[in-house]
Amino acid sequence: MIPVPTLTGEWTLRLVSPDGDDLELVHRWMNEPHVSRFWKQDWPKEKWREELIGQLSGDHSRPCFLMKDGEPVVYVEIYRVIRDQLAAAYPALPHDLGVHLAIGDPRWTGRGIASTTMPLLARALLDTDEDCTRVVLEPDVRNVPAIRALRSGGFHHRGEITLPNKTAALLVYPRTEEDLP
Repeated sequence: MIPVPTLTGEWTLRLVSPDGDDLELVHRWMNEPHVSRFWKQDWPKEKWREELIGQLSGDHSRPCFLMKDGEPVVYVEIYRVIRDQLAAAYPALPHDLGVHLAIGDPRWTGRGIASTTMPLLARALLDTDEDCTRVVLEPDVRNVPAIRALRSGGFHHRGEITLPNKTAALLVYPRTEEDLP
């Protein structure tokens, strides 16, 4: 099962709907140049609808919005690393959780959102799944601002890994230092 933790306060988390305003927003964000450069998923709206339906009905990942005071700010996909291509790139444990993130609206980029929200989300995931000992992100190595932000938020850079579609930085948020790969 993929946990979707409850966040309270200024930042909240909710599942994305495959229809309506949520679909419109995901589609628009994925077609923003700063997102499509790294995600390479600047697909038509109907393909995004199918993708979201697939994620919501499957057991690989959960699409969510991180919301600031009720406004969607970050699109995230929470997934089990062991069910992903990432598992072959490092010594993954069965309960490792991965997160993909996109800050789609350009007005939110460069404002410390990733360094604030990703540690908050990582801690919430660790609290929600007691068997999980680390949360992993794998941004493209060319996405230097994201890597810098995640490191400043407490993620440990564990080197570069090669995935089928990119060379990535392996960033890990461990429950304890002993849980680092």
